Amino acid sequence: MLFSSCKTTKNMMDANAIASETSAKKVAKKHFDAHFDKKSIDAKLKVNFNNGKTNQSLTVNLLIEKDKVIYIKGTKFITVFKAKITPNSVSYYSPLAKNYFEGDFSLIEEFLGVEINFEQLQNLFLGQALQNVKKEKQQLEIVNNKYVLSPEVQPALFDIFFTINPSHFKLEEQKIVYIDKNLLLDIQYFGYHIIEKTIFPGEIKIGTKTEKSFTNIYLIYKSVVFGETLDTSFEIPNGYKRIEF
Repeated sequence: MLFSSCKTTKNMMDANAIASETSAKKVAKKHFDAHFDKKSIDAKLKVNFNNGKTNQSLTVNLLIEKDKVIYIKGTKFITVFKAKITPNSVSYYSPLAKNYFEGDFSLIEEFLGVEINFEQLQNLFLGQALQNVKKEKQQLEIVNNKYVLSPEVQPALFDIFFTINPSHFKLEEQKIVYIDKNLLLDIQYFGYHIIEKTIFPGEIKIGTKTEKSFTNIYLIYKSVVFGETLDTSFEIPNGYKRIEF
């Protein structure tokens, strides 16, 4: 496990930091400047998925070649699924279910319940905002010693809020509310660590909720290595049934 905190990096996180009065522009810039800048991630996670019908824990190998590929392999004694995600496509197959998917992001949108693109999915794993908080003007509140950013003009289809920890200016929570769909997406981050002079989340909780359903996904990073050359080769076996939406 490569989670560490040494004297040379302690000043990257200040546990006693106070969310003092400042501007939304400055908070947005500090969050943006805290972005992940390594070329790759090789991580192992423990993941629990629960939607009321299925409650399953898996070991997951997550490989990210920044801005290019996200590769996910889930196992439970044997391989349960593999997925390869690029900015333009999603490929998936399950040796257990003998099915596969090749296409756009509709598979992930069906899984999470919200529209999402490659950059947003990558940011979700890294503790960064799903939207570029520097691109749109933000308004700022201080709530429970945390900075809460939200667009001055919210998008037409949903409201979005970013809770930023003043200790390191990474996300503590990001929340999207789809009023017309009565849908809530809530992503929470816990236990940030310093790894190779990079602030990285230790745990992520993803929750979606509607009037009739819910999905909770709990991710715990068990080990993380940066900068390795990754093998993201991917081939769907013959004879599997295609998943259609």
